[in-house]
Amino acid sequence: MSASPLTHCCRLIASSRRFTAIAICLALLSSGCQKSSPSAVASSAPVQSPLPALLPLIATNFAPLSGNLKPAISSFVVAAANNPLPKTLGVWIQSDQALLGDYQGNVPLSAASLTKAATSLAALQTLGAAYRYQTRVGVTGVVQKGVLKGDLIIQGGQDPFFVWEDAIALGNLLTQKGIQQIDGNLVIQGPFYMNFETQAAAAGSALRQGLDSAKWTPEALQQYQTLPTTTLKPQIAIKGDIVSAKVPPANAQWIAQHQSLPLASLLKKMNRYSNNPMADMIANSVGGADIVAKRAIAATGVSPTEVQLINGSGLSAANRISPRAVCGIFRAIERLVQPQGMTIADIFTVIGQDESVLERRSLPKQAVLKSGTLDTVSALAGALPTQKGVVWFALMNNDGDVEAFRKRQETFLESLTQTLGTAAALPALKSTIPEPSADISTRLWMRL
Repeated sequence: MSASPLTHCCRLIASSRRFTAIAICLALLSSGCQKSSPSAVASSAPVQSPLPALLPLIATNFAPLSGNLKPAISSFVVAAANNPLPKTLGVWIQSDQALLGDYQGNVPLSAASLTKAATSLAALQTLGAAYRYQTRVGVTGVVQKGVLKGDLIIQGGQDPFFVWEDAIALGNLLTQKGIQQIDGNLVIQGPFYMNFETQAAAAGSALRQGLDSAKWTPEALQQYQTLPTTTLKPQIAIKGDIVSAKVPPANAQWIAQHQSLPLASLLKKMNRYSNNPMADMIANSVGGADIVAKRAIAATGVSPTEVQLINGSGLSAANRISPRAVCGIFRAIERLVQPQGMTIADIFTVIGQDESVLERRSLPKQAVLKSGTLDTVSALAGALPTQKGVVWFALMNNDGDVEAFRKRQETFLESLTQTLGTAAALPALKSTIPEPSADISTRLWMRL
C-alpha cells in the first residue's frame, strides 16, 4: 500500500514539529440502517456465514482536507512524534467509504485484547450468532433408594461459560430424577470446561463441588445468592474419582443436555469483561489462533503479515494486528450480524449502556468499543457515532506508559465528538441483546 498523505505528514512531524496536512471528511454518510428484532431461534449446528459483497471493508480513497479536525489528530500524532519510539504508534480512521486518517495503518503492532475482535469474527463466521455449545449428561448403572450404582458421565462440548449456576441447576435436575448420591466416578469425556478451567481434573473438581452444597466455596455461595429465591441447594455427593475418558462408556444412558447462551451473548460477555480464558476457549472451538488469523485476513483482505496471532485472547505481545485490519475486522463483524438484525453493539461494549472494563475511562457515550492492555501496550478501537455518521477507528500505542496512552486516546475521541457532534439518535449502533438474566434457565437444560 502506498504512503497516504497523513503518513507523509507524520514523517515530517519528527523533524519540523509542524502538522502541515491531514485529511478527514466531515461529510460522513449517516447509516440509516433499519434493524429488525434478532432471531429467537438458536441452533447447536455450526452455520458458516459468508460476508456480503458490499462496499470494501477497508477504505482506500483518502478524504479531502478538513481543517476542523486537524487539531485533534495533530495533537494525537505529535504526541507520538515526541515519543522516543514513534514507530510504535498506529492509527487508522475511516468512514464507511473514505479513509480519514492513516499513520502506519498497515504496520502490525501488539494488539493485546483487540485480538478478541478477531476471535469474535472467526467464531461468528464459523458457528453463527445463534450457535449454542452443547454439554450432555449421562449415567451408568441403576438408581437404588436415591443412590446411583454407577458413574455420572459429562460429555463436554467446549462451552466457555459453564459456571457455578449451571452446576447447581444440574444438581437439582439429578435430584428431581431421584439421585441423591453417586457411588461411582465422575467421568469427563470430551472438552468440558467449568469456571474457565480447561483441564478435566480441575473442571471436574469444580463440578463436584457445585453439585454438593455442603462443599460450596464462598464464591459458589455468592453466585447461588444471585439465583431466584426458589432455587434449591443440591446435595449430590460423588464417592468415586474424577476420570477422563476418550469415549463415553458404551452403556451410558443420556439423561440431560445443556445448551450455552447463544454465541452472540457469549461474545458480548467476553468482550465486555475482556475475559482471556473465554477468548482462548472460543478460539480453540473454531480451530485455534491460526484459523482465527486466516479468517481475519480473508475477511478484510489485508496482507497476511498484518494479522499475526499465537492465541485467541491477546494475552501476549506477540499477537500483532495492523490498525487497518482491526477496523476491517469490526466492519466485517457488523456485516455478519446484520442479517440477524444485530450490529457490533451486540458484540462489544456500548459506552454508557454496558457494565464493562471500560466504565472508569472517560469515553464518548454510545461509542462501541474494545480496548486492549498489556504492560506497555494500550489500544482502543471501534465505532464512534456522530451527527455526521459513524467513524471507525483503531488507535494502537506500544512501548510506553499505559495511562499516558489512555489519556491521549480519550482526548482525541473527545475532540472528534466535539467537532462532529454526538449522535444519540443513530439506531444502527444500539444493542438489541438484553443482559442475560440471573435465571439459569437462560442456559437451557433439557431432559433426554
